[in-house]
Amino acid sequence: MLLELTIRNFAIIKQVAISFRKGLNILTGETGAGKSIIIDSLGLLLGERASADFVRYGEKRAEVEGLFELPANHPAIAICESFGVYIEADGMLVVRRDISAQGKSIIRVNGQLITLAMLRELGPWLVTVHGQHDTHDLMHAEKHINWLDAYGEQALASVKKEYGTLYSSYRKLKQDMERMAKNERELVQRIDLLSYQLSEIENASLQPGEDEKLAAQRKKWLHVEKVSKGVQSAYTALSGDQRGMDWLGHAMGELERLQQYDESLGPIIEAVQAAYYQVEDAVGLLRQFGNHLDFDPRQLEELEQRLDLLQMLKRKYGKNVDEILEYAATISDELDEMQHYEERLSQLGKRLQELEADLSIEAMELSMVRRECAAKLACEIEQQLKELFMDRARFAIEVRQSEDEDGIEIEGIKRSVDASGIDQVEFMIAPNPGEPLRPLAKIASGGELSRIMLAIKTILADKEQVGTLIFDEVDTGVSGRAAQAIAEKLAQVAQNRQVLCITHLPQVAALADAHFLIRKEVKDDVTETIVDRLPESGRVQELARMLGGAQITEKAEEHAREMIQMGKQRKAVNYS
Repeated sequence: MLLELTIRNFAIIKQVAISFRKGLNILTGETGAGKSIIIDSLGLLLGERASADFVRYGEKRAEVEGLFELPANHPAIAICESFGVYIEADGMLVVRRDISAQGKSIIRVNGQLITLAMLRELGPWLVTVHGQHDTHDLMHAEKHINWLDAYGEQALASVKKEYGTLYSSYRKLKQDMERMAKNERELVQRIDLLSYQLSEIENASLQPGEDEKLAAQRKKWLHVEKVSKGVQSAYTALSGDQRGMDWLGHAMGELERLQQYDESLGPIIEAVQAAYYQVEDAVGLLRQFGNHLDFDPRQLEELEQRLDLLQMLKRKYGKNVDEILEYAATISDELDEMQHYEERLSQLGKRLQELEADLSIEAMELSMVRRECAAKLACEIEQQLKELFMDRARFAIEVRQSEDEDGIEIEGIKRSVDASGIDQVEFMIAPNPGEPLRPLAKIASGGELSRIMLAIKTILADKEQVGTLIFDEVDTGVSGRAAQAIAEKLAQVAQNRQVLCITHLPQVAALADAHFLIRKEVKDDVTETIVDRLPESGRVQELARMLGGAQITEKAEEHAREMIQMGKQRKAVNYS
């Protein structure tokens, strides 16, 4: 559960630290006092996007920190460990969010930095927030399927996974076929273009690495005269009369003649002999090199033309010959596929029929399981509504399909299909006896919607492993016995988990295990939001305000004391 929430420099909050407890935690206060700011700050700890607007005016940064206590084997522990975040045996988890005045956000879990994506994975396992937008969702029939699937998650999981895999393949194949049919004219134009490009590349008869080899050859031929003269000069210097080899030979002969007088000349003679033979080898190599320097200017012209051709192809198809050849192979494959367009389209059509047949089977199975879940959920909601003083209301969940010429054929009828299946789900209600079931969105009042939403949330809460639930003004539009019923329902839910509830109803506040008053205070023309945990006397005053408005009378205080006492008695009888 959430043990403590600390907020600094957030919106109009300077600094507050709220210590929550188990059970039903009630937050009340005048409109505009800052109750929604508390929820916004908690949203940051659950992965909502940060904004510079959250930072209190004149401050450099805002800070929000939550201390959570996790039971052993809670899913959040495994998620944290996958991030490399260690949690002690006491299960304490600290989530901290710092937001700069520029809107940049830093997130830490137990002191370790994590990303926003990681926080969004962790957050839903810590707290679940139910607000007025959930009630609004009930007014949109297209969202009802989400409530039903959340209820039947375990029963639907395997069949939804199988259906989802098939639908993805079906949708992709259908899009491919639609694209092929739509682009038939463009296809013909592309075939012409690619055919021309491939022909141009093939006619060039390119060889891998040819451009580099030709560039080296061109460099050599551009300087062939200079090379030829230099080679001839070197050759003459080494082999001409009275040149290198003659002088080495003369030196070698002199030394050999003198060796008979001094044996120590032996190593010098060997060195001169080695030099002589090396120069002799070099002379031979120079002769061969010079013999191969025959040059025809027409060859250079042909080489230049070839290089110009390669340069033109590079501008069109790649940075070098290897890339051009790779591009040619790619468009050759594409051409082959396009030139077999009709055959390919026929193959795709057959594959699509096979997928449609498999998809229809999975869609029907998914629909069947969904109908079973719908019947169970409708019964549970109806039972919850009885406890919320809608005891004569009938509730049903309609699961139907619609016809669509572009859909898949099931039992001889083309039916609309999407990623969720073939079903359209709509909640139906008959609030009073003798009335037919009609769409919830069309006939339910605000108070009825609030109670239906609370009924659904109560049912879904039993399926969730989240220990903390937040209800943000879910009691809008109700009063009297309905308000009392909602209060008792919230108290019932709070028996097994921590509940934080923002409310304007004294009936709900009277059942609080902990009551927090949120108020605004102006000091030196600066507005701050203050959060106080109310003692017994403070609770009486706040309930009296909620009952009677700005003027708190003795009768209102007496009524407030009576409500608090009756609340204690109800909890002692029903939940002890």
